[in-house]
Amino acid sequence: GQVAPSEKIAEMTLAALFGVSRTPLREALKVLVSEGLVAHMPNRGFVVAEVTRQDLEEVFPILGALEALAGEMACRQMTDDEISVVRALHVEMVGHFERADLGSYFRCNQAIHEAILHGARNATLVSIYDGLSGRVRRARYVANLTADRWRRAVEEHEAILAALEARDGAGLARILRDHLEHKLDAARARFQNEETAAGQS
Repeated sequence: GQVAPSEKIAEMTLAALFGVSRTPLREALKVLVSEGLVAHMPNRGFVVAEVTRQDLEEVFPILGALEALAGEMACRQMTDDEISVVRALHVEMVGHFERADLGSYFRCNQAIHEAILHGARNATLVSIYDGLSGRVRRARYVANLTADRWRRAVEEHEAILAALEARDGAGLARILRDHLEHKLDAARARFQNEETAAGQS
């Protein structure tokens, strides 16, 4: 979220920041293009990709189904120690929520979802998920920007943790699918607000 959609990527600045030449930097940018985070524009170079309403409507239901499947499988496959790591991440995430530190909260949030995803022990599922999630990562981030939605997201994560610890695969699948649906609703509302504001300006 630090670089706005459609904003040009400052290649020289990034190369200097990471201490690399432009060749590996461009290879990295091409990977981000394949993940949907960056677009390559003729005569403009690389820009931050925009998330469209159609992207949200197409991708979120698929991610919800994949996360639901991952949750069901993770309840059977994850070790107690791995679930303890998820609990620790959850406690850390709640601390970031209480301090209103959205960036740190989002990193913990993503780590929790990724731990469950990898806990399914299914490389094909992870590959498909990773190929889609980049297209809507920013939308998932901004979906928590209202105080009410953010609080509800934390409550949903409490339910996610409880179902995982109980190894309730069917329950966790349902909660994760609903969690993604609620994020989609929040992202839709944000799009609507931005479109309304643009129409009034």
